[in-house]
Amino acid sequence: MLTLVLLVMAPAAAAEPIRLHPDNPHYFLFRGRPTVMITSAEHYGAVLNGAFDYVKYLHTLAKDGLNMTRVFSGVYRESPADFGIQHNTLAPAERNYLSPWVRSTTGRYDLNVWNPAYFARLKDFLTEAGKRGIIVEYVLFCNYYRDHMWQLSPLYQAGPDIPRGEVQTMKHAAIVALQEALVKKIAAELKDFDNVFYEICNEPYFGVAPDWQAHIAKVLTEAEKGFPARHLIAQNIANQHQLVTNPDPRVQLLNFHYARPPLAVGMNYHLNRAIGLDETGFDGTLDSVYRIQAWDFLIAGGAHYNNLDYSFAVGHEDGTLPVGGDQPGGGGAHLRRQLKTLHEFMAKFEYVKMRPEANLVTAGVPAEASVRVLAEPGRQYALYLHHGRVMADYRPRYIFGTRRQKTALTLQLPPGRYTANWWNPRSGKVDHSETFEHQGSGKTLNTPEYSEDLALELKLN
Repeated sequence: MLTLVLLVMAPAAAAEPIRLHPDNPHYFLFRGRPTVMITSAEHYGAVLNGAFDYVKYLHTLAKDGLNMTRVFSGVYRESPADFGIQHNTLAPAERNYLSPWVRSTTGRYDLNVWNPAYFARLKDFLTEAGKRGIIVEYVLFCNYYRDHMWQLSPLYQAGPDIPRGEVQTMKHAAIVALQEALVKKIAAELKDFDNVFYEICNEPYFGVAPDWQAHIAKVLTEAEKGFPARHLIAQNIANQHQLVTNPDPRVQLLNFHYARPPLAVGMNYHLNRAIGLDETGFDGTLDSVYRIQAWDFLIAGGAHYNNLDYSFAVGHEDGTLPVGGDQPGGGGAHLRRQLKTLHEFMAKFEYVKMRPEANLVTAGVPAEASVRVLAEPGRQYALYLHHGRVMADYRPRYIFGTRRQKTALTLQLPPGRYTANWWNPRSGKVDHSETFEHQGSGKTLNTPEYSEDLALELKLN
């Protein structure tokens, strides 16, 4: 007699979300592999803007070799006139705006009823991103820079008399309760996704209360308490740089905006957390500006880089919108190719074993240039040299020109046989390779010709 046995397969356990690498918490571990996040991405409206074709967008990011995007939750949005951004994905047409809460035909929101269309779109966005190995930074809240931005928020209905500077404080219990409910709902909806992490609030340094941020981090942590694995929490610290003196123990990723030069990395490296350049993109349209910012930050010891790419817009989700003088920043396939080269360069190293090294280069750096080094001494070295250091804050007044030049760098290396590959960050090519025997102490290496920047991959054979 033939007996049929039906095997009921238990659901596979959710993969562990992206987390800090256990061997070096300055980097990430994602799907079993050491990870840095590098991207040139749209302006945070991919989910809340219902007209935006996010599948095409995510396909483009993956095709261009990038692995991260940043999205806002929908409690904040912008108007088309804000910040001089043309075709702003974060300023959807009213009919295309998706909120976490349902909206009636009269335009009012029911803050007690969740919007199923929003959460379906959010989860499908994460699913499509996950298929492509793209990590999503989900930003729960954002500072309301101007009164009309607060008035655009669904939460405004609950507190139209509340000044926008008090919305993200502990002063108004009814608003705080709605914010708590949203955090708990998001945590429950996204608990099984491994490719998402949370940021508490975008640019909170314009009036957002520190105790409110700590409260939101606590609410999120407690909401995930019973989950098999918890998600990373990021905190946006400052524009440019700031010494973090009392870090929230619930926060694993310290984010900075416009962190050029990357002083924030060195100032906070001792905290043993990942450090991100989480937004740049208001420094003009030159690719070289953003390429240098990315390379400089990563080789300084940073963990992720996110550039605002204005070539992404509704109707141009493949990143083909021409970027010109009417935008505050740049973007496009050419820049994304250059950032892909940074990914490829980092992949040549076991960077989890490396640390910033200030004393490798002892001579040969041109007076107007900067150099950064990551090293596992005696085994592997990543060096980046660039000529972007004109203004102290790396504003758009770079001096590049087209002059080709060479230099001779003296490196303090232990004895051994080494292979050196000189990378061109702009073209993505290795311009020169050599192998040499070294007896110890100073070793002078002649660079190939370069103009704006170059990188060295140096390894002991």
